[in-house]
Amino acid sequence: MKQLLKHGTVVSGVGCCKKDILIEDGIIREVSPKISDGEAQVVDAKGKLIFPGFIDAHTHMDLPVAGTVTADDFYSGTRAAIAGGTTCIVDFATQYKGETLEEALENWNKKAEGRCSCDYGFHMAISDLEGAGETQVQAMLDAGVSTFKLYMTYPDMLLRDGELYRILKQLKKQGGIAGVHCENAEVIDALTAEAKAAGHLGPDTHPRVRPAGLEAEAVNRLLAIAKEADAPVIVVHLTCWEAFAKIQRARARGQIVFAETCPQYLLLDESCYKKNGFEAAKYVCSPPLRKKVDQECLWEALKTGDIQTVSTDHCSFTLAQKEMGKEDFTKIPNGMPGVETRGVLLYTYGVEEGRMTLEEMCRVLSENPAKLYGMYPRKGCLEPGSDADLVILDPHKPGVIEAKTQEYNMDYAPFEGWNLKGTIDKVYLRGNLVVDQGKVVSEKQGQYISRGKYQTDFN
Repeated sequence: MKQLLKHGTVVSGVGCCKKDILIEDGIIREVSPKISDGEAQVVDAKGKLIFPGFIDAHTHMDLPVAGTVTADDFYSGTRAAIAGGTTCIVDFATQYKGETLEEALENWNKKAEGRCSCDYGFHMAISDLEGAGETQVQAMLDAGVSTFKLYMTYPDMLLRDGELYRILKQLKKQGGIAGVHCENAEVIDALTAEAKAAGHLGPDTHPRVRPAGLEAEAVNRLLAIAKEADAPVIVVHLTCWEAFAKIQRARARGQIVFAETCPQYLLLDESCYKKNGFEAAKYVCSPPLRKKVDQECLWEALKTGDIQTVSTDHCSFTLAQKEMGKEDFTKIPNGMPGVETRGVLLYTYGVEEGRMTLEEMCRVLSENPAKLYGMYPRKGCLEPGSDADLVILDPHKPGVIEAKTQEYNMDYAPFEGWNLKGTIDKVYLRGNLVVDQGKVVSEKQGQYISRGKYQTDFN
């Protein structure tokens, strides 16, 4: 069936204008000021904003970690994603020690297949270079896994500097690119040992043992290694001005460096760790929340295009799971939910408060991730031939974030009680209406997306 969306304001990375959109067989067929088609079902979008489907390229669904498994699997997590306007996620297939990359991808395909309510792809998180040779990397590229994840912390995933150099050089040769979690693992371990010896065991200790300076040091070290490997890199979940300064310095000397941040680093700060009792554990994530001056830096970098994407690092745990670390902060599972509220938070506290434009919001949520993660122009834009992934946001309907109404498999919301100046009205996934009046009306329609090489022609 054809569908015709009329009278809405279509948002792209270069402008906003009132246009009609004709959809047929899951594809956008025409985008013009006035379209007439007697065979199409007409949807009136007057007064509403129409974005390309949002893309969240940093989620962790059904991930075993810290002696438990994330609260959201691919079923609940992608229901939350689609409810929030995210029509495609890129999650992390994780290679554990002794596995090949093909074995890891097969494991994650089994977790996701037939359970997703939005489209999905995978990065490959590499922990064991013995199982990640050229043949294995090529197998990933052939399977549409064109991006990889490397860790400079966490014992099970940590790669040493020489290993980082080797894999970055290999990925450059084969056409892949890596996103890197940057923290100085050894000094964090030393600070943690000191804190525990002094009897500091509460969640408020978490940010003190993972300071901004150690993130900046790791970013600087990564970029020095990447320079020697002549490889582009993505710094994921950037939190602070010190690390951003290292990125800008590397760019000034000619390196290709992309950066991602998250809503929690834009809107929450270290005061969350001063909440009474164990309440602070809700905000234990790595890297931790930083200072307000860091928020200001991140917002400005989004406005100038120096940070290319806003993802969520969605990694959810219930209060009961967080309480595993009630007597020892190092046992608190690290992570926060976010995939359901990213779009409305950026609209409310970004666009409506003058920190970013609608065009910039479109770029960081849709266009740029589609390009950086090899899906453009199939995803990330509203153009003839693109998938009909659309988000209709009602800027006149206020809302409030409440745990009781969320789709997560969670018993709290980090942004509980935050007011919203706009809400998600409808979401289309490849032409299928999957969210209507803010409610999920069709689930498990997601498909695996095979991705190509990254692009760098950002607006």
